[in-house]
Amino acid sequence: MDRMTHHDHEPVSQHAGHSMLGTQGGQDRHAGHSVAMFRDKFWLSFALTIPVVFWSTDVQHWLGYNAPSFPGSKLIPAVLGTVVLMYGGLVFIRGAWGELVDHQPGMMTLISLGILVSFGASLAATFGLFEVEVWWEVATLITIMILGHWLEMRAVTQAHGALNALAALLPDTAERVDGSEIRIVPIGQLHAGDLVLVRPGARVPADGEVVEGAAEVDESLITGESKPVAKGPGAKVIAGTVAGGGSLRVSVTAVGDATALSGIMRLVSAAQASGSRAQALADRAAALLFYVALAAGATTFIYWWLAGDKGHGLIRAATVLIIACPHALGLAIPLVIAISTSLGAQNGLLVKDRLALERARNLDVIVFDKTGTLTRGSPALSGAVVAPGGS
Repeated sequence: MDRMTHHDHEPVSQHAGHSMLGTQGGQDRHAGHSVAMFRDKFWLSFALTIPVVFWSTDVQHWLGYNAPSFPGSKLIPAVLGTVVLMYGGLVFIRGAWGELVDHQPGMMTLISLGILVSFGASLAATFGLFEVEVWWEVATLITIMILGHWLEMRAVTQAHGALNALAALLPDTAERVDGSEIRIVPIGQLHAGDLVLVRPGARVPADGEVVEGAAEVDESLITGESKPVAKGPGAKVIAGTVAGGGSLRVSVTAVGDATALSGIMRLVSAAQASGSRAQALADRAAALLFYVALAAGATTFIYWWLAGDKGHGLIRAATVLIIACPHALGLAIPLVIAISTSLGAQNGLLVKDRLALERARNLDVIVFDKTGTLTRGSPALSGAVVAPGGS
């Protein structure tokens, strides 16, 4: 992986047959999102949250200070809190709508519940219709959740460097043999049955079968073995491998999505889209907490309604719904994803399944078949033991 990182900036789309990358199911939740978008949303929301918190009446009371007062200063939390909601919070509300349409409330629904209830209560309190004013809760909740999604998006994008590196293993063009002529064509124009020329040191443009020539082919990208493999007429070659010591004429058998390299890329992409047990647990916890919060809020309101105190019933019900939104849960899981993905990528590890990565902590023995890669490939005497009764 280390030797391929300089290709990470290359767009995957320039290589034929890899358009599947943007359509993996696990990435749909991030459709239309980008690291830059969440980064900008976080920093602007964070900048606006500071004055919201500073001029918040509750925070001033808790910390024992008085914020500077001037005409309109009391509206700072309301105005800036609303801006934070409209700028940073709508992405969660749209996500919640999608979850509700699918009848699968989860983290987005729980976050949106806390955002909307705290916003509604604070807006009503600003106009003197309610007693609970928690603009600081609206702003900080949105900012913290945006931070979590920024970290998660950054981890996903960094992991895509592995896909870009794999895509970069394919040449942009191929030398196609058309009768007595050799034409340089984009690999996207190759079809099964075409005859291509692979010169010494060049990469094989598509999966195929050697028709003529002999060469030592480096297949380490597939097998991990550094020792080249001799190829002659009738031998199979794989797209992206490197021919050395001779030239080959190859009859193309597979192009685009049908190549072995594309299959590897699909595995890597699916691995990045796969959820971990922690993610699944967090989603289930969020769904459960959503229902619990609704039930607790409704029970609280009904109790105080029957007790004859409707005003306090609304206040307490809103308080329950606001408290139910977990700031830490929305931030912890993206942090786990970001750290595990980054550490794996730095150490050249491509994780096929996050659940397998989590189970790896229980491994006692690992058996490798990587002679010449993890080992030198040259047997040596490491020790001698005398058998009982032997000399």
